[in-house]
Amino acid sequence: MTNLLKKNSPIIGVLIVAAFFFSSCGKKDGKQRMPGMPGQDQVQTYKVVSVAPQNITLNTSYPATLQGKQSVDIRPKIDGYLQAICVDEGASVKKGQLLFKISSPQYEAAVRNSQAAISSAEAAVASAKVEVEKVKPLVAKDIVSKYELESAQLTLKSKEAALNQVRADLATARANLSYTRVTSPANGSIGLIPYKIGSLVSSSSATALTSVSDISTVYAYFSFNEKQLLDFSRTYPGKTLKEKLKHLPAVTLALSDGSAYPEKGKIEVVSGLLDTETGSASFRATFPNPVGLLRSGGSATLQIPTQYTSCIIIPQSATTELQDKRFVYVVKANNTITSTPITAKASDDGQYFVVTEGLKAGDKIVLEGVNLLKDGATIKPKAVAPASIYKNIK
Repeated sequence: MTNLLKKNSPIIGVLIVAAFFFSSCGKKDGKQRMPGMPGQDQVQTYKVVSVAPQNITLNTSYPATLQGKQSVDIRPKIDGYLQAICVDEGASVKKGQLLFKISSPQYEAAVRNSQAAISSAEAAVASAKVEVEKVKPLVAKDIVSKYELESAQLTLKSKEAALNQVRADLATARANLSYTRVTSPANGSIGLIPYKIGSLVSSSSATALTSVSDISTVYAYFSFNEKQLLDFSRTYPGKTLKEKLKHLPAVTLALSDGSAYPEKGKIEVVSGLLDTETGSASFRATFPNPVGLLRSGGSATLQIPTQYTSCIIIPQSATTELQDKRFVYVVKANNTITSTPITAKASDDGQYFVVTEGLKAGDKIVLEGVNLLKDGATIKPKAVAPASIYKNIK
């Protein structure tokens, strides 16, 4: 046995060196790979789903400004001092309700003067009539000439004209006096009141006494740019814009805090011209405002719904973006993946894309971890039920 070992000692030495070499190669960063541990080239598992046609409603949003059905600046028609303020800012008023009183004694005096002038003119007319009646029988008996009668009749007409004139003056004086009481021209809400009692107000003042806004109905003004206007014209049937508007669905408003306005609106009016400076066309949607939640001068976001039927919808997490283009990974029959460009429109909640180009029903796409994948890679697909990813679609 000893002789045998001596005879084969070179071979044994080579085997020992080889064993040491291979044991060293099995170590990495001071750690020896254990039997059964996966290598770096192991195929990874990814969730995949087979896309199917779905129905969804998407809203297109437009910034809008709000204006009441009627907004009127209240200005005095006469000059005077503000005697009384009969309403408060923000109050709801009715048509004809008293808002302000203006102190203008000269108009009261004018009414009294006109009334006195009327009394005098009426007396002059009565005297002239008596003169005419007195002359008539004398002319009939040829006691006086017809000239006397004609003169008396002309005097009567002159006095009657003077009476009419002072009656007109009285009407003017009364109208001016009525202007000392400023009333509301419509139902609505009072705006700011910049004046205080005792302030001198004038019909030529740059600042109005206040404003009255009728906000029972509110208009939301928004704009389409030229491309959006073309899309609108091609999407809805009708020969004219007015006819196309009739086919628009009811629209909604998102308020400045993001909450939804409960009432639905209708787009009714559109400008027939494009603004040469902005290249846009103005639209107006009408919303009922029964509780006065909307106010003139406010802002909101108008949303026009569009119904998509039998379209491909995918989660946004299943996509990647590169150079303004969006891609998904489509799984082939041999479990390799292909980066596929798509054309899509985002849903309102930011969870889904409606794919208009690039995918068809039955295509399998990778759902998660797409940023770690490369085109042509092989994966181990784990099928996910479509119902689990489409459950939140409305």
